[in-house]
Amino acid sequence: MIKVSVVILNWNGEELMKKFLPSIVEFTPKDIAEVVVADNGSTDGSVEWLKSTFPEVRIIILDKNYGFTGGYNRALKQIDAKYYVLLNSDVEVKEDYITPLYEMAEADEKVGVLMPKLLSQKEPNKFEYAGACGGFVDSLYFPYCRGRLLGDTEEDMGQYDTPKEIFWASGACFFVRSELYNSLGGLDNDFFAHFEEIDLCWRIQRVGYKIMVNPKARVFHLGGATLDNTSPRKLYFNFRNSLYMIHKNARKERLYGIIICRMIIDGFIAVAYLLKLQPKYFVSVLKAHISYYKNIPKLSTKRQLMSKKVTKKYKFKGVGKGLVILSFIPFVKNSLRSIFSK
Repeated sequence: MIKVSVVILNWNGEELMKKFLPSIVEFTPKDIAEVVVADNGSTDGSVEWLKSTFPEVRIIILDKNYGFTGGYNRALKQIDAKYYVLLNSDVEVKEDYITPLYEMAEADEKVGVLMPKLLSQKEPNKFEYAGACGGFVDSLYFPYCRGRLLGDTEEDMGQYDTPKEIFWASGACFFVRSELYNSLGGLDNDFFAHFEEIDLCWRIQRVGYKIMVNPKARVFHLGGATLDNTSPRKLYFNFRNSLYMIHKNARKERLYGIIICRMIIDGFIAVAYLLKLQPKYFVSVLKAHISYYKNIPKLSTKRQLMSKKVTKKYKFKGVGKGLVILSFIPFVKNSLRSIFSK
């Protein structure tokens, strides 16, 4: 069995691979890890380029684009490794990024998932939006990061250079025990993309494993390479999948209170899009809610199946008491950042 399999999901990403894959191949330690590209039904020349340029990289060909979740789930079934690393195709590395994560996982069998420090590829002195230095959620399960609140990313000055238990790890570089991943069914295929890593981390915590960030490992993430941050489709997935995730995992006594609060907040956000003359975004929020209502029976079934795997209540780490949407208020932002430093 291979110790670590670094798996990059590709869909029509020839230019991204030309830019970023050389550094991945160079700095992935060959004594413990392999690099695999899983192609999600590309129609460009990326597979041909990969075969001719990096023949040592294993390629898994999928017949069509199954999205982030479906693509990884299908590809990982064909890989026999102790640990998987789900690595975005728009990630650059400048040093060994695997060994610090591997050594931490080997030292503690209760560490289920790890992530490195995530820095911006465009501005290497700043944290990157998609995960920064570890993911948290607030009291209504809005996600935020150690180093990023809403759209505000901090400069990396070493302020978060200690390993820390967190709530979720970024899907840009997601190091996970394969046995644990497979036993929980992997990423939820119904998510397609976005929030799927938070959902999986939540489930992993529910069965008693830890989610950690190890800042000794660093990667540089471009971000927005698959779906632009301003895409109505991305907005739809974000609103829909956050409701999916909460319905599947929140404790029974809190579930419907949280859902009602989230829907009220979503309603205000949708109206704000209308007032700003952005009807496409308004429609995205509306479609997300309709999809949630339609899928409540299916989500409830998933909730029941997951509950059978949980033997006791687990005390979650990385759950804040405030509301991240209020972090534009200075004292709220400071209180959230104080959590990171502890």
